[in-house]
Amino acid sequence: MKIYYYSTSGLSYLCNKLVCMQDILFIVIGLVLLILGGNWLLKSAVALSLRLDIPKIIIGMTIVSFATSTPELIVSITAAMEGFPDLALGNVVGSNIANLGLVLGLTIILGPIDVRKSFYVTDWPVMMVASLLLFVFIFFDGELVRYEGIIMVAALFLFLVYLLRYQKPAVVEEEVEVIKPLPLYKAVLFLGLGGGALWSGSEFLITGAVGLANFYEVSERIIGITIVSVGTSIPELAASIIAILKKEKAISLGNLIGSNIFNILAVLGITSMITPIEVIDQGLLSSDILWMLGISFIILPLVFLPKGLRLGWRDGTLLLLVYAAFIYFTLH
Repeated sequence: MKIYYYSTSGLSYLCNKLVCMQDILFIVIGLVLLILGGNWLLKSAVALSLRLDIPKIIIGMTIVSFATSTPELIVSITAAMEGFPDLALGNVVGSNIANLGLVLGLTIILGPIDVRKSFYVTDWPVMMVASLLLFVFIFFDGELVRYEGIIMVAALFLFLVYLLRYQKPAVVEEEVEVIKPLPLYKAVLFLGLGGGALWSGSEFLITGAVGLANFYEVSERIIGITIVSVGTSIPELAASIIAILKKEKAISLGNLIGSNIFNILAVLGITSMITPIEVIDQGLLSSDILWMLGISFIILPLVFLPKGLRLGWRDGTLLLLVYAAFIYFTLH
């Protein structure tokens, strides 16, 4: 008589495969929601800028930036409160690197951006000051505490007040056909739908990506600095690419710079006000944050070289190569 039996290891392998397929499905759903959310958020931003007669770059650096930074905020607060500080910090640092290396790189390959004086007088310096502030706060004691978070949020508030009162467009707008403003209720509806889709899409994407990373036993810091950070940067990528294809370059550039400022001052500021963030993996201090400072710095010379006040496909290619190098050295 033959006896048939199932191997427990075989069942375990099958279960793992099913979980892996579920994670892939989550990633696909997340990407679809993020693309839809980016389109809805762009419609709302354009409508609000037209109705309120506010320069589009300010809309991009406030409403769009805050909405696309919501995934980083949720992930960082949750990670810090659940005892995963490296995931909280790695998410923000990696997302800022991805915003400039991956997202801006792809955006300016699709279409060049002409930059005005206020970009390097105000916007880029504020991004660098925010980055340096984070570096100073965590490099020496390896921790972000409550009073440092209060300072970061206060700095963000002052920056927003300055933007709303004094800032002028930092990129040259192309001549586009006159757009009839959407009714206010539709603009608010698109804003809510866009923000909700971006948030839920990022949740699906992160759940799937982290599940796959855990399946292959990747460390917490690597998850935060690569997979999670890229996942939470997808809203910026979706919003920026849609903006550049629709010739709304001010929103595209302002969204990315504003998002990096929001990521540091708002996401880490609010998170550290709720619970202190302590660095566990020293790779965040010895490598990752230095990459963030470096790629933030090189944006300025790229604006002037080889053609003055312009970002083109060559600059985009260089940024993508820098980001590829960052991923390579991080994984190795």
